[in-house]
Amino acid sequence: MPLVKRIIEPRYLCRGALPDGVASELECVTNSTLAAVIKQLGGLSRHAEDIFGELFMEANSFYLRMNSLQERVDQLAMKVTQLDSTVEEVSLQDINMRKAFRSSTIQDQQVVSRSSILNPVLEMYHRCDKPPPLNILTPYRDDKKDALKFYTDSSYFFSLWKEKMLQATENKRKEKRRHKHTFSGVFWSVGIQLRKVQEQREQEEAKKREPSGNDVATILSRRIAVEYSESEEESEPEDQEWSD
Repeated sequence: MPLVKRIIEPRYLCRGALPDGVASELECVTNSTLAAVIKQLGGLSRHAEDIFGELFMEANSFYLRMNSLQERVDQLAMKVTQLDSTVEEVSLQDINMRKAFRSSTIQDQQVVSRSSILNPVLEMYHRCDKPPPLNILTPYRDDKKDALKFYTDSSYFFSLWKEKMLQATENKRKEKRRHKHTFSGVFWSVGIQLRKVQEQREQEEAKKREPSGNDVATILSRRIAVEYSESEEESEPEDQEWSD
């Protein structure tokens, strides 16, 4: 829904009921129309004054910003002209030791607030009807919430914006954690694969060092190794009780 910033009143010049006992209706309509035109011109001049006042404030703010920028440019031009590349030499170590440049930009805050309301909008706000006195029902609520805020709440949009900003920040934090765990999982998988490759190489080298052939000593040694591994498996208890 668009908000009308300035309204010139009266909107209808010739509409209106004639009073009783008027001798000349045409003359009465003419006089009332002329009076409405004068009121309309007065409202128009008042809005024009307000518009020129806003333009003056914006032009003054722009002038101050440009003046500050011009002073910074003049200081920079003076400093550049004083530098001599053939005399002054700065090492890379000195450059790294210097503090980094930090801007001193002032961020605008509370742009949309009660103090920044334009005069026409403020006048329209004061002409509006007051909300019903629902705040008298607040002591009777179990949740202790303000009953008037269920009818009108000026801080609703700010609370909604704050909730969305906090949720977006939390989602970004979770996303960073997820990426961190993903990278650590990738490194862990790579480490397991490298370990498997290393074990496979060690097994191949051990096989190469084993004696080849089908002689009795080789067969007996393999049989003893198999029986020893089976005996270790049988010696382990089947049911192990774990306690805290």
